[in-house]
This record gives sequence, C-alpha cells and structure tokens, in this order.
Amino acid sequence: MTTALRPPGLVSRPADVLRLAVVVGALGVVFGDIGTSPIYTLQTVFNPEDPHPVPATTENVYGVVSLIFWSVMLIVTITYVLLAMRVDNDGEGGIMALITLLRRWAKNGSTRTAMTLAGLGLFGAALFLGDSMITPAISVLSAVEGLKIINPEFEGWIVPVTAVIIVLLFAAQKFGTAAVGRLFGPVMIAWFTAIGACGIWGVANEPGILRALSPTYAIGFLAGHFDLAFFALAAIVLSVTGAEALYADMGHFGRRPISVGWIFLVLPACALSYLGQGALILQDRANVSAPFFLLTPEWALIPMVVLATAATVIASQAVITGAFSVTAQAAQLGYLPRLRILHTSRSERGQIYVPFINWVLMVSVLTLVFAFRNSASLAYAFGMAVTGTITITTVLFFYVAWKTWNVPRWALASTAAVLLTVDLLFVAANLTKLVHGAWLTLFIAITAFTVMTTWQRGREIVTAKREAMEGPLREFVEKLRTGTAPVQVVRGTAIFLNRASQTAPLALRANVEHNHVRHEQVAVVAVETAIVPRLADEDRVTIEHLGESDDGITHLTVRFGYDERPDVPWALAQLAPEDTEGRLDLDNATYFLSRIELQLGDEPGMAAWRRRLFIATSHITADAAEHFALPRDRTVLLGSHVDV
Repeated sequence: MTTALRPPGLVSRPADVLRLAVVVGALGVVFGDIGTSPIYTLQTVFNPEDPHPVPATTENVYGVVSLIFWSVMLIVTITYVLLAMRVDNDGEGGIMALITLLRRWAKNGSTRTAMTLAGLGLFGAALFLGDSMITPAISVLSAVEGLKIINPEFEGWIVPVTAVIIVLLFAAQKFGTAAVGRLFGPVMIAWFTAIGACGIWGVANEPGILRALSPTYAIGFLAGHFDLAFFALAAIVLSVTGAEALYADMGHFGRRPISVGWIFLVLPACALSYLGQGALILQDRANVSAPFFLLTPEWALIPMVVLATAATVIASQAVITGAFSVTAQAAQLGYLPRLRILHTSRSERGQIYVPFINWVLMVSVLTLVFAFRNSASLAYAFGMAVTGTITITTVLFFYVAWKTWNVPRWALASTAAVLLTVDLLFVAANLTKLVHGAWLTLFIAITAFTVMTTWQRGREIVTAKREAMEGPLREFVEKLRTGTAPVQVVRGTAIFLNRASQTAPLALRANVEHNHVRHEQVAVVAVETAIVPRLADEDRVTIEHLGESDDGITHLTVRFGYDERPDVPWALAQLAPEDTEGRLDLDNATYFLSRIELQLGDEPGMAAWRRRLFIATSHITADAAEHFALPRDRTVLLGSHVDV
C-alpha cells in the first residue's frame, strides 16, 4: 500500500472544517434578523406617509445611506462584535448574562448600583420580549409585500398569506429546529449572496453612491439637516435590528464564529444592499416605495420573494428561540413562575420549546399583523424595542467593563460617551413616534416587567412564610431521632424536594405529624439554581449528614445552572452508595412534593392589585414533577395554603 503525500496547503484539517461548520450554523441562526433589515429600512425612511417624511433628494439619500452604514458600524461592529461580546457569563452572552453578573456582585455585597442596573437589565429583557412579538410580524410582512411588486393585484393576499406562514411557523416549534437547522446556514448564505449581488448591480449603475461610505456625509446630514436627520433616525435604527441576537447567541456558537460571519459576509452584503438601494433611488425617486425588490432584476423577482420569505421565517425562528431562552432563564432566576420546558434536541442544549410562551407569541404576532397590516406601520413600534434594548445593553456592558477590565478609565469613559450618545439619539428619535406605534413596545415591556417584578416580590413573601411554617430542619430531625415525635419506620426510600436548604419540607412534616410514619431512608433534597449557565458535575451535589450518621436521614443540595434542565433523578444517580447513609433505592424511591396553594389575603408588602396579579400568574406554573423529571407513578403531593 502506498500513501500519497499532499502539499502542506492541501492537508486535511478537521478542526478548520468544524470551525467552518460552526460559522455556517451561526449564519443560519444569529444573522436572520439583522440580515433581513435591508428589506424594509430604506423604504421606511423615505415613506411619504411617515408623520415626519424625509424627501428623497440627492443630498438626503447620501446622508441617509451614510447614516445607515455608520450606525451599523458603531452599534453592531464596535458595540457588540468588538466590545460587548468580550464580556460573558461562563460563555453565555446577552442581556440575561449581564444581569446574572450584576446579581452575583450584589449577592457578594457589592453596591446598590449593581441591583439597580440589574433591574434596568430586566426591563431590557422585557423590551426583548416585545421585539420577539414584532420581529416575526414585520419580517414576514415585509417579505410577502414583494407580491405586490410582482403583480399589484396580489396586494389583498399579503395579510392572509402572512398569517398562514406565521401560524405554520409557530405550529412547527414543537418539533424543534434540530431537523431543519442544517438548512438554515446554506439558505442564509444564498440570501446574503443574492442581496450583495443585487447591491453590486445597483452600485455599478450609480457608482457615485460609494461616496456615502465617508462619515462626512452622515455628519453633514446630521449637522446641516438635523430636523430631517433626527426623525430619520427612528427608521434608520431598523438597520441594526437583531444586534442583540449576536450577543445572546454567543453561548451557542462562540464569539469567533459570529465575528467571522459578520465581518466577512453579513456586513459586506448588507452594506452593498443599502448602497445599491440608495443608487436606485438616486436614479428614480419613484423607487422609494420598495427599493429592495425593485433593485432585483425582473427575471429574479419571484425567486427573490421566495428567498426573502424563507430568510424572514429564519429570522423569526431565531427571535422566537431567543424568547424561549430568555423566559426560561428568567424563570430559573426567579423572575417568572416555573414554566413547562421541552428540550427538542439531545445534542443541542439551547434548543428548547416553551409551549405557553409559543402560543402567547403566536396570538400576539397575529394580532399585530391584522392590526397594522403593513410593515411600514409596524416599523414605528419596532424601533423603540431595538433602541431600548441596545441602550440598556450598552450601559450594563460598560459598567461591567469598568469593574473588570484593566484598561485606562479615560478610554472606557470616552468610548462609552460616544456610543451612548449615538444610542440615546436613536431613543429620542423613536420617542417622537410614541403616538404612532412606539407606545405598543413600551406597553408590552412595562407589562412584562411588571409581571416579572411582581412575581419576584411575591415569591420572596411566600418563601418567607413557607420557611416559617416549615421550621428548622435540624431541630425536626433531632425530634425524630430522639423519639420526641414518635413515628413508625417503614421500609423504602423517600425523597423530599424542598426549595430551602435549612428548613423541613412541608411534605415531610405532614407525613410525620398526620401519618406518623417515616421511611427507612430519607433524603431531603434542596434544589438550587446557580447564577451561572452550567455547572461541572463535581459541583452538582453537596451532601450534609443530619444528626447521627446511622439514622438514615441525609440532606442533599442539588444545583443546576440556569441554562440546564433540572433533572433530579439523574443528579442523584451520580452519587456513590457510600456517599449517603445507606443505599438510596432510586429505582423504587417515592418522591414527595410540597404543594402550596395561594390565597388572597390582606398581608402587607404588596399592593392589592399586585397580589391579585401574583396569584393569577401562579396559575401558569408548570407541573413540578415534570419540571424536575420525577417519575409520575412514584410522586406524591402533600399540600398546604399560604395567604398573600
């Protein structure tokens, strides 16, 4: 047998192939939202029906295209890709990662500033949920609106077709994205190649548009026509929609693949598309109604509409998945009740499905489609969500960098001043659209923020009352050991789950006081959620023996990261028999859960309307046995009630 020698440059490099696959995967998930922004950004800026219209003059076109390009550079490339993505929480990015970092500092005795900023970050997460409702509506609507370019008679079909696509999109969520995820990357590569090629064609017909790459046109437009430029910012911000996704999905793909995909494909393709559309408008001012589709050659118009629809579905998929992740993390961190979460992939930890959130989003998106009926109207609401989330992320990032980075303070301060000035300009511009639709985003965010903070406060009150009812665990075990609380010992293993680590579970107390029995082997298991995404196996379980070493009662603290599924039987199975006082028969063990029924009372600590909201929110709490992966046929619930 002979072995052929390859030149060094042709040697197979599996690591490089793997990295390329990760980049392709990132293209299919991360860049869908920002990659479809060229469809509707310029047409929204020059929309003659806008409350503050921007005339499509030569000077304005150059200024707007330059502002778009440099907004993308400052916000996406500098703020997110070069700066924010260097701050992570054990590899996880996004606004929830920044919140957990701030909470960790506050827990360790840091200043009140950290908790205040964590609250601000929570409002940013609420804005992201508003973004999750608006993105599918505006993205799919803008793509399907290409039908009226093909034939004006198709305009009446735009809303029905959009609604059908959205229903199918949300109905497919329960199957997960694992089966079709591999298709997303190639589709988005085709998308970016197509919009880049159309952009080149437009630039070739009007090469002068390349002058808009100079920041002098953006600065000149802002300084010389501030009255127009300021209002135009409310639409220009649409060019950076999806920037938060780059950061939020860092835990799934890593910083490098996202950075490579952005710099070498997504940024050039989007920039060429904006330049090409600007060139088209310069040639004919009538093209402002749909410059993206009019830039496409007539023979390619139908394929482009199909490709745009596929791209916007992918963009919607990404933001829906992001909403699942944010709500799941919020629930794990105590800002929402325990939600039913289904893991749709055995290999990809981030692929989850939250049924309640899925159907709430679907109803919300359909309501937006039928209420606004076109992408231009939705754009006013969209910009508020984007600017608010970006500004809050920037504030939190620079606070974390200030505390942890070893760089000159003047450099951080000056960079923060520039970037926050840009962000606040966008926020101010979108506030002018408050009565035209921006109120919707703020209403959604305030509602979500109120629900999350009410649940957090109500949970604190209920936990304090519950711990008072449970009493100290060691004192209770001592009574069992000494016979002060006479009970009959029965054979078998009983596992009592408890939220607190120092109190006796209500189910254990009820079993002893009412049934007068205890099992031969008893494990009191406190389940905790760490403020990190994942934990190493060696940090999973802490064992604490209570009282005598041979009384058969053991206390276990089982920890899970906020991005992990809390599978209690699996975690207990990792223990060696000698770790506990006798062998825990997990195959036949009975699991006991303490069920708390909330009742409306007149307890101080929350306003009456917040108490009602807290109790109403508790009704969406997922089944505890399913949440902790307990075997249903061996799970017993013992209840009590708490007045709120």
